[in-house]
Amino acid sequence: MSRRWIVHAVLLTGGLIMIMPFVWQLVVSLQTVTESMRVPPTPAPSWQWHNFADVFRTVPLGRQFLNTVIVTAAVTAGQLLLCSLAAFAFARLEFPGRGLIFLLFLAVLMVPGELFLLPRYEIMQGLGWLNTLQALIAPGVFGAFGTFLLRQFFKTLPRELDEAARLDGANPLQIYWWIMLPLVRPGLLALGLLTVMWSWSSLLWPLVVNTDPEMMTLSAGLASLRGQYLTNYPILFAGSVVASLPVIVLFVVMQRQLIAGIAFTGSKG
Repeated sequence: MSRRWIVHAVLLTGGLIMIMPFVWQLVVSLQTVTESMRVPPTPAPSWQWHNFADVFRTVPLGRQFLNTVIVTAAVTAGQLLLCSLAAFAFARLEFPGRGLIFLLFLAVLMVPGELFLLPRYEIMQGLGWLNTLQALIAPGVFGAFGTFLLRQFFKTLPRELDEAARLDGANPLQIYWWIMLPLVRPGLLALGLLTVMWSWSSLLWPLVVNTDPEMMTLSAGLASLRGQYLTNYPILFAGSVVASLPVIVLFVVMQRQLIAGIAFTGSKG
């Protein structure tokens, strides 16, 4: 019994440490500029609720929120479709060089994403897509990690399903869509949630490719609130609270599916 209390105490302490940044973010968002810059810090808010209205007047936060929703939805849909197709091919179809090609896919995960910034920017510039939403969507609709994640799910399904479907006259695309895809729903949910969280908080690429505030996402728009000499931290943190809430709510609601989906990927290599 004492061991259980120790474990719970350790977990509770770790949880409190992890949520402290979010609590401090909320506290500062309700302070004045002077209070936010005091040393030592002021631990209590002065309830400056107008900071949340001011952030909408400072930057086009509503438009940026809509941009983020559109980009996140499109990237997530692309990841689920394209990664599941590639994962199905690597897991269920036999073709020459399958193992080598898959290893090359995984090798992409070892390359820092910053190395792709310049080539991607030149491609978007050549297409005339700078300061557009498609420049934010196109590079994220496919990924090696999503392919690997879903491949692990497809490999857990028995081969008899493919054989039975072929005997009934189904082609590979029909097997993928009508039989395999519904059976890997936990993996699709896990990949979808991870993609939503990644796309929603993506900062570097949106800052590089879009300079028009009307075409920015929330993360890039909030980054523009940082001044060279002075930053209005209450307004910046108020915008951060608004931007963080949808993802936090989504994670709290879907955390069981996310954890179960990721844990299940290791059941078969």
